[in-house]
Amino acid sequence: MKYDISALGNALVDTQYKVSHDFLASVGLEADSMTLATSEEQAPIINKLIEMGSESMSDCGGSATNSLVAAANYGSKCHHVCRVADDADGKKYLDSLRSAGVEHIGISSENTDMPTGKCLILVTPDAKRTMSSMLGVSAYLGASDINYEVVENSKIFYIEGYMVTSDDNFNAVISVLEHLKGKGTIKALSLSDAGIVHGFRDKFELIESYGIDMVFCNDDEAVAFSNQQNINEAEEFYKSKSYMTIITKGSEGSVVIENGVKHLAEAEKIIPVDTNGAGDMFAGSFMHAYLEGNDITECAKFSNYASSKVVETFGPRLDSNGYAEVLNKLKKS
Repeated sequence: MKYDISALGNALVDTQYKVSHDFLASVGLEADSMTLATSEEQAPIINKLIEMGSESMSDCGGSATNSLVAAANYGSKCHHVCRVADDADGKKYLDSLRSAGVEHIGISSENTDMPTGKCLILVTPDAKRTMSSMLGVSAYLGASDINYEVVENSKIFYIEGYMVTSDDNFNAVISVLEHLKGKGTIKALSLSDAGIVHGFRDKFELIESYGIDMVFCNDDEAVAFSNQQNINEAEEFYKSKSYMTIITKGSEGSVVIENGVKHLAEAEKIIPVDTNGAGDMFAGSFMHAYLEGNDITECAKFSNYASSKVVETFGPRLDSNGYAEVLNKLKKS
């Protein structure tokens, strides 16, 4: 295989602010959730934040992007399937991918009237993140953005769960899964958000029907997709599945269920600052460690450590020194 991981996901420029729960209530957002919005809907929230002088940061994000950036910093060869516009944000996005060593097909020549996507991320004192996403041109990602030869020649094809919210995005996912029939590529899926799982269950089940090999989720997403009452019932449900299920459990660590057996990896002891990007970091770290031939318990322990470093940081990524420090943990294990 030429590539280690190729992923399909939204290209979003993130702007992140520290806010109170009262602020979330005042702008009508539900804590620790993701909602889709227009630029017109985001504007008054941003103006209010600027007036308040809230602490902020901006960087190129997107769930799959963050996972690929982590894996690429460890040494995995990665390719991103996403769509950006020919605007300042789009160029900034591609520069960010290049600096991380992640390959991409380039700026889209279609839907030229649409901007590059943006995500407003609001972090409360309990370290939870609430997101308002304006997908922009990313919502129209389609077959012209996909290099099928690259995806076919990747060890893992990773699907960001947010892709179910747009018909064009979802059709792009299905087109790749159709192309990968009978091929040896490992197919991995992130469930992304419990509310989205509930709202687009039929699409997730169709993706599952293509023979998914790995599912990444947190407790709430695991319960939502299993359609069970609680996490204990959900874990029993996943024991009957042929695919590996990787469940992140915050301060309780993570669980990997494979071939009917549950493996628990304890969490690192930290003081949380910001959970944004923790799941993305976990997935990127797990896939890299898995491809390096580590057993699944070691993969989970490494990924717990990696995600803990993000949770200790304001923002969804580490700097190059931070990724190098995390990688040393895997080398020593």
